[in-house]
Amino acid sequence: MTRYILFFLLFFVAQNSSAQKPKANYPYQLYLPEDYKKHQYPLVIYLHGGSQRGNDLSKLNVYGYPYLISQGRRFPFIIAAPQCPDGKFWSSDNWLDSLYSDLTTKYRIDTNRVYLTGISMGGYGVWQTAVAYPYRFAAIMPLCGGCDDSAMICNIKNVPVWTFHGTADPMVDFGGTVRLVESLKACGGNVKFTRLEGKGHEIQYLFEKPELYEWLLQQKK
Repeated sequence: MTRYILFFLLFFVAQNSSAQKPKANYPYQLYLPEDYKKHQYPLVIYLHGGSQRGNDLSKLNVYGYPYLISQGRRFPFIIAAPQCPDGKFWSSDNWLDSLYSDLTTKYRIDTNRVYLTGISMGGYGVWQTAVAYPYRFAAIMPLCGGCDDSAMICNIKNVPVWTFHGTADPMVDFGGTVRLVESLKACGGNVKFTRLEGKGHEIQYLFEKPELYEWLLQQKK
């Protein structure tokens, strides 16, 4: 009898486990286009900066795409904005696989048009995540970021990159972006670099420019 009870319990657990949908291990804000219907959409994953870490998604609304959405701006693509926990960085955990599984299971996403962008700590996250998972992205757009894994930068030589950095940035080394761009070019990478002469660290206004996401949407895997 004990054997049958054990078998039933194992069967019950297996059935319930297989029925569970994947869940992102970082919470995230989600934006769906107004005309979200029965066809696939591009996905932009947005990574916030260091001061927005925590467990309150409303903290993301101070700038970037979450801010623009909160102000009523509309976009022709899905936007997912995960929140990094306090005390961690975007390179601390593998947050991407669970987020990607969660989104592609629940929503109609064109997996050939998945893009990654972010600013400051999020800019670092864009570089580092793309280097670790280059096969996920059709293009990336890091703002005032860097990369601790710069020795592996050629992993993304086939991923289109458009990066921005202020020459007078007092918080994140402008020269770090220069070195990443030069390294990518040396291995045949597809990279655009916009040097913002005299600009500092506060370049979040760039997300208001449609030409940034229009460039992203032109890229496909």
